Amino acid sequence: MSATVAAESRAGTRPDPAVEIRMTTLHATRGANYWMSEPIIRMDLLVGAYENISSADVPGLTDALLAAMPGLMEHRCSIGERGGFVTRLRRGTYAAHIIEHVALELQTMIGHDVGYGRTRGGDVDGEYTLIFERVHEQVGLRAAALALETVQRAFAGTLDGVDAYVAELRALAALPDVPPPIQEVFCGITGGEGRGETREAMLRHGVARDALVIDVAPSYILNAGLPYSHSEMAIVLDTKLTDVPRRYQDPERASRLVAVLADAVHRRGVMIAPAKAWEVQDRARDEGCRVAIFATDDDVTRRDQKVAVAVALVERGRIVLDVGGRVEDAGPLRDDAPASSQVAAALAARCWSARCGEGEAKG
Repeated sequence: MSATVAAESRAGTRPDPAVEIRMTTLHATRGANYWMSEPIIRMDLLVGAYENISSADVPGLTDALLAAMPGLMEHRCSIGERGGFVTRLRRGTYAAHIIEHVALELQTMIGHDVGYGRTRGGDVDGEYTLIFERVHEQVGLRAAALALETVQRAFAGTLDGVDAYVAELRALAALPDVPPPIQEVFCGITGGEGRGETREAMLRHGVARDALVIDVAPSYILNAGLPYSHSEMAIVLDTKLTDVPRRYQDPERASRLVAVLADAVHRRGVMIAPAKAWEVQDRARDEGCRVAIFATDDDVTRRDQKVAVAVALVERGRIVLDVGGRVEDAGPLRDDAPASSQVAAALAARCWSARCGEGEAKG
């Protein structure tokens, strides 16, 4: 199938790229997110028949893109040197990857300093997610749409310049930008289940009712980034996610997604994480957080204990806390909430009262 499509493309009988290459979703993140701590644009695409048609299959495509956007020669891409992306174009690369680079270059052409982008395959053939850095939200969103149109025209052989697109983006850049989130919260909670129950259990364990505790669904983090800028504490209940696409349910990716909460925790603040969730723990420590560990049984490993400023576990149906070497009974497990919610909440409340973190704002 792919050889047939590519052969037809070289013969000049390509499918209409404006029909085949389609945007399905477009998001702007304003806070820390799965890909980086800075705001990004995320676009999901379906490429149809262009799953099997590369830039090398379309005579003149690379030259047309370079004539319209000479700055593409500066893109290093995975080759790691000037002209790397152009080399990829001449060898053959595909629509989603080209759109990523064009979106970055359109912003560069109006003076915005951007360079980070990634393109990844989706859960089915022909589905892609691409993300790229932006300075101004509306410019970034519009650059995504204009990059799609540019690449559609390049594959169709009708690209004759992008001057009008650049003028439009320059006009958008002159408008006020959407401000980033600057909200300060006490604690963010994420994980696959039990977020609301954790918040209620924190109140039962003595956390003040006016302390702002935010329930952040993993799907929200993926699509919009964190809805706040700073927190004293964060709680990751688990990495078993059900509200995100299948590829983000992979254990490594799920850990990376929920660990985004660490980006907002004040330096020396506390990240509460499950025992054995070492990827989450490591990310928290890399961000300057202190780590507190919980388990719904008594299986807290030596590796967990080595990094923990506090530990919560369950023995004979009761929650046991160890904070600074002081062991305390935090009461029995109840039947009306997940065990992970109760144990994490007891640990969070104790860290709050003991000020385990004593955090300071990150620079």
